[in-house]
Amino acid sequence: MLRWRLFKAALLGALLAGSGVVGPRPAPVEAADLGGGADGGETLAERWAPIHHQAVDRHGRHAAGGRADEITRVDFDGDWDARDNWADAERFPAAPAAYASVVQTPTHWFVVYMYFHARDWTNRPLLDTEHENDAEGLLLAVQRDGTPYGRLRAAITVAHDNFYSYVPAGSPWGRGRETIDGVLPMRVSPADGRPHPVTEQEAHGHALRAYSGFAGGTVYSGYRIIDLLGPGGLWDRRADPALFAAPGTFAGGCEHGSLRCRRDAAHAPWGWDDHDDRLGRGALATDPAAVVADYFTIPEPLSRTYTSNGYRGSKCCTANAIAASTSSSLVPQAACTTAPHARQA
Repeated sequence: MLRWRLFKAALLGALLAGSGVVGPRPAPVEAADLGGGADGGETLAERWAPIHHQAVDRHGRHAAGGRADEITRVDFDGDWDARDNWADAERFPAAPAAYASVVQTPTHWFVVYMYFHARDWTNRPLLDTEHENDAEGLLLAVQRDGTPYGRLRAAITVAHDNFYSYVPAGSPWGRGRETIDGVLPMRVSPADGRPHPVTEQEAHGHALRAYSGFAGGTVYSGYRIIDLLGPGGLWDRRADPALFAAPGTFAGGCEHGSLRCRRDAAHAPWGWDDHDDRLGRGALATDPAAVVADYFTIPEPLSRTYTSNGYRGSKCCTANAIAASTSSSLVPQAACTTAPHARQA
């Protein structure tokens, strides 16, 4: 019954907003665990999934009629060979979806979203590079406050090798070692009637930031969410040489006529890296508590002890760093054992 209500709400939103809105797709989350669901309702990843604005350029030799700028599944073409995605973008329609994972401590949930494109392309081939496959995304930090979905406190977005920090209006979080780049907009989603963060991606290179107000493109709301850590998912397939050329790096070729092409240039969340922060590659996904402790000043208790972190090889493990606080009056501290750090696996 809940799914039917979400479907009707998303369809109405799409009709009201115009043909550029992709909304009537509150498909089942393909997940073993994306934060559970409150009373059989939305999972945490669904609850905070951004309303996502994607700029689309339908012109240019490598635009594939706009499909190069549409978010899609990694296996949109029916296989897990990452080296045929550039060519298959001409042959297969995009399958709108996002990927997500949920990591938790006793005090916070950390939700990573990844948006995949078959091509990172340009209409200025003499000036810019291109590469097969592209994956940008963001981290949301949610305070566990005793309610089913908590309070959204901050976001960090991925734009190539730069991270951008945002806080929603009313958040008490302030700047830490990194500056805060702006306010994270919130908007009520037609898919569930709740406020969601609003994000945007540029055409061509797909850098992701908080929504700045550009018009046009495609607006995604109520889209399919696939668990990064689920059985048979991307993390399970991280050693597949047809999919990954190196740890956290998608395989990608240069047999498509680009003048300036980069091989194996796209990264999964455990390969994301800001070029000038002091944190390790992939930490945004694998050790998000450490990232937010570095990027922000946080007034509430922040535990660095993970009670669930599939990237670290266990559903229950302990971070190997100093915690700003390892206790919470809201959530009891769980007993955990330290698991091997799997960041680069």
